[in-house]
Amino acid sequence: MKKTVLGFVSAIALSVGMIANTAGAQTMAPPDPVIAPPQDIAYPGVLKVSIDATDLDRKIFSVKETVPVGKAGDLILMLPKWLPGHHSDRSEISKIAGLMVSANGKPLTWVRDQIEVTAFHINVPEGVTAVDVEFQYLAPTTAAAGRQVMTPDMLNLQFDFASLYPAGYYAKRIPIQATVTFPEGWGYATGLETDSKTGNTVAFKETDYDTLIDSPIFAGRYFKTWDLDPGGPVPVRLNVVADSPEQLDALPAFIDVHKKLVQQAYKLYGSHHYNHYDFLVAASDQLGGIGLEHHRSSENRVEKKYLTEAKVSYSRDLLAHEYTHSWNGKFRRGADLWTPNFQVPMRNSLLWVYEGQTQYWGQVLAARSGLNTKELALQNLALTAANYDNLPGRKWRALQDTTNDPVISARAPQNWTSYQRSEDYYNEGLLIWLDADTLIREKTKGKKSLDVFAHDFFGIQNGEWGEATYTFDDVVKTLNGVYPYDWATFLRTRLDGHGEANNGGAPLDGITRGGYKLVYTETPSDLYKGVESIRKVTNLNYSIGFSVSNKDNTLTSVLWGSAAFNAGLTPGDTLVAINGRTYDNDAMKRAITEAKSGKPIELIVKMDETYRVIKVTYTGGLRYPVLQRVEGTPALLDDILAEKK
Repeated sequence: MKKTVLGFVSAIALSVGMIANTAGAQTMAPPDPVIAPPQDIAYPGVLKVSIDATDLDRKIFSVKETVPVGKAGDLILMLPKWLPGHHSDRSEISKIAGLMVSANGKPLTWVRDQIEVTAFHINVPEGVTAVDVEFQYLAPTTAAAGRQVMTPDMLNLQFDFASLYPAGYYAKRIPIQATVTFPEGWGYATGLETDSKTGNTVAFKETDYDTLIDSPIFAGRYFKTWDLDPGGPVPVRLNVVADSPEQLDALPAFIDVHKKLVQQAYKLYGSHHYNHYDFLVAASDQLGGIGLEHHRSSENRVEKKYLTEAKVSYSRDLLAHEYTHSWNGKFRRGADLWTPNFQVPMRNSLLWVYEGQTQYWGQVLAARSGLNTKELALQNLALTAANYDNLPGRKWRALQDTTNDPVISARAPQNWTSYQRSEDYYNEGLLIWLDADTLIREKTKGKKSLDVFAHDFFGIQNGEWGEATYTFDDVVKTLNGVYPYDWATFLRTRLDGHGEANNGGAPLDGITRGGYKLVYTETPSDLYKGVESIRKVTNLNYSIGFSVSNKDNTLTSVLWGSAAFNAGLTPGDTLVAINGRTYDNDAMKRAITEAKSGKPIELIVKMDETYRVIKVTYTGGLRYPVLQRVEGTPALLDDILAEKK
């Protein structure tokens, strides 16, 4: 029977593979080439990659590679596809052009794999020991074409778009030596280690391909480095490229809080997992935005006045978040997120630890170090709590399922985010970990906390910087080592449920147990106004139920199930008039206040070429979220945000 079944399947495959020729006869279509799975074996030689990053006008990176080969036959070279930190397939294959392959000075033909389109097949002749590869990465010249990685004054080189690597090997088993030519006089920083420098060309020390992909470069005309841990166990540096030289005139006190960030992280984790760490920061409004973690570096763009105007804003936890990833995500990594090379798909089931707990510690460390004040940290928490407490999408979609969003949507724009949900494992994950932290503190009367979990879980193997993978059971086991409890049920209820324990709302027990409660006032907090200013919107989500662009009065979002939604308003609508007068946001706020008496708000709305008159019935007044201290309860939240001595 087994033989018969196999024969039947083969017959089907044969019939599918048949194609008709012009004479009407049947011929066999060529089979798809097989891409060898990665093996944990040594690669026969050292790849060499040389990148010319000097074409600033046309924004072109020119790449040359020498690839050793062990034998004749099918060599498969691949552009990295499944990239750590992206949690999905984010290859830049569409921007690769001019691919030419040769050996011993003679051209070789390549064929793209029709299924794995990031892979190229090359038939290597007998006697060839290495092939030479050339191609260009055509970086976006406009924002419409993609993220800007090269400007007249700086660049962000990521080796995943500037190198091909051979199939059949674990990435960590492929040795590689990289050389980069920068524009004249530019400074640079990277997790890689410099071997030599000749003019504008820098040769980096040999490493493995896994480490190369994890080691981006920031380079720029205006560049400066600060030592954040003089005399520390290993170097930690803040490296900044800027659009202009005056943006590097950092306030000394602001550099000091970055130094304090390093010390607070060491006190939290009790370890380091790098032989040096370099914050890579672009203070720019020209380079494309990025916030990506790496084992020995960050990769971040911040506002252009980040160093010179030490004004605390909602994004000041960014570097603390990325720094935490060296422990959580790069060293300790979900077992289903680790892959042997960059073509093997990742599984994201544990992103609520990888990103959720990193989001938590990023905000806590920002407050403990002084990057943020306690007051702004509480205001930020109020925004997070309100967003997830007014989330109708929870009714149909559990938080655990949002860990699939990097693959499902890759942060593509959504019309109804409040209903569709999007990567909520970050901030709702934060609320879950706050819940766990305050529970441990309450049960142990302050003797233990989630700090102990961080030390025990992320602090192992001090000085090591490989990957130590973990499972859900490992997380539960470590939590039970801190305080015995039914942590499996605690976590799964919050990850898989629909807010049943909170009447459909967010897990806010960490806030109430922490000595505060979420309330709404008619006056926005400073942080709320700051976020509106940065995003150039007026956010009325928690009252009438929409956000509107300050530029053109277009609705940027409508809260599913809100008064605005029920009246028929839709994202993309333009508000033309309110109560018979030309629309403006101040008039909208006045109308919301006046509507508390029961009078409907009348809007004239334009969608495409259609105008509509819409009446919105809403009597709740203006509502802005804040955390209010509950007198007579322990202020555990204050303890969490306080500097660790």
